[in-house]
Amino acid sequence: MNNFSSNPSSTHDRLIEAATEVFSGYGLTGATTREIARIASVNEVTLFRHFQNKEQLLLAVIEKATATQVETLSSLDEWTMDLRKDLEHYGQIYNQMLEDYEALIRTFIGEARRHPEGARKLLSKSTQLLRKKLIDYLQSAISLDDVRTDVDLGIAIDIFTGMLLAGMLRRSAMPDLYNYDRKTYLNNCIDLFVRAIATPSYINKNLDNHYEGTSIYQ
Repeated sequence: MNNFSSNPSSTHDRLIEAATEVFSGYGLTGATTREIARIASVNEVTLFRHFQNKEQLLLAVIEKATATQVETLSSLDEWTMDLRKDLEHYGQIYNQMLEDYEALIRTFIGEARRHPEGARKLLSKSTQLLRKKLIDYLQSAISLDDVRTDVDLGIAIDIFTGMLLAGMLRRSAMPDLYNYDRKTYLNNCIDLFVRAIATPSYINKNLDNHYEGTSIYQ
């Protein structure tokens, strides 16, 4: 067995990667710290120096999965404030995260009924900041008269991310059933979503002319 004690950060990352693999393969209940330590090529004592228990490891895995999105949303100053362009960029990042962690996501879905409170608590803690930042962005878009004031932003975000999740699950489970690719699906999801929440003035100014000849509504 390799000894990584001289490089704690490397050991920490290896444990998270190993935990992702074990949770994905064995489920939240079937995963053991012994197997996670084995995959990471460390002993359990080392594992417990970094993480007190399996639940902390699971939280670290979830936080890593959402880290790129949180970083992307960390500063509204970095956004273009072009509603469709920004949501397209975010949608691509979110979809990539879904694809990267597909097996783990399916594990969560499969075990949600058996452990609903634990799953909700972990997911809520890791995604609360992400959701709030996207709400903040859409609120800024309201102030620019790009998003309608009557839109429930929390529900809207849940619908948007739900469309992307559903698309990923369908594509991976039945790749030959649909006659469109990932890019086409993402573009249509974003177009539908933006048209649903945007003000008429934004649609007239930014969408109708830009997508003339390529609109999904033709």
